[in-house]
Amino acid sequence: MLDILSDNWLLFLIGQYPNGPLGGLALTLILSIAGLLLSFPLSVLLALCRTGAITPLRWASAVIVYAVRGMPIVMLVFWSYFLVPALIGHSVTGVMTLIPTLVIYEAAYLSEVIRAGIQALPQGQQEAARSLGFGYWRTTSLVILPQAISNMIPGIVTQFISTIKDTSIGYVISVQEMTYSANSVNNNLLTQPFQVFAILALTYFCVCYVLTQLAARFERRTTGKRTETTTPPRRTLFAKRPLRRV
Repeated sequence: MLDILSDNWLLFLIGQYPNGPLGGLALTLILSIAGLLLSFPLSVLLALCRTGAITPLRWASAVIVYAVRGMPIVMLVFWSYFLVPALIGHSVTGVMTLIPTLVIYEAAYLSEVIRAGIQALPQGQQEAARSLGFGYWRTTSLVILPQAISNMIPGIVTQFISTIKDTSIGYVISVQEMTYSANSVNNNLLTQPFQVFAILALTYFCVCYVLTQLAARFERRTTGKRTETTTPPRRTLFAKRPLRRV
């Protein structure tokens, strides 16, 4: 395994770049970040529709979320592969096919994370904002969403980890991400598939493990700060007591 890694580490890392297209781990991370960032506004919109008071929007957003979550991602990949060129009138690369797929797929899952964060907030937050004269949009944008998203950062990081693993589906449309690079190495060697894909599995594990630990650490810090702000100070034996009048 060490010999394979020493001879092909650059292909695993950046693909054929600069002599060819960017690939490997670098493209995997770029696709994951782009998919998460581009899906975030759509996921917020879906979460607000799911928690809003307008019944048609609530039902329509629920249908979209359940329909997308009920589909295998490979089906969305093939739909994007044939639908995107038909919509824009010319062929596109595999990367431009995979990004819309990730946006739609991750928005459905991320919207549920944000919806849970909104519903976990005390009802008094919204009532206090309304009592100050804030309308729906000011209450949502200035009071509700900042708190919900802050509380849901560990869940968002977890969804980012899932996105990293979902990018491997790009292999079926020749996107040169990390799985594609590993298969290229395997095609060159032919006799060591177990070692090659063991390196691929370890790479995915290391990246996802580091992000999981960061999410857990942030969650502990957030929980600690919330506990400090909500726990009243203890009275000690030498605390000052009010003087009694004689």
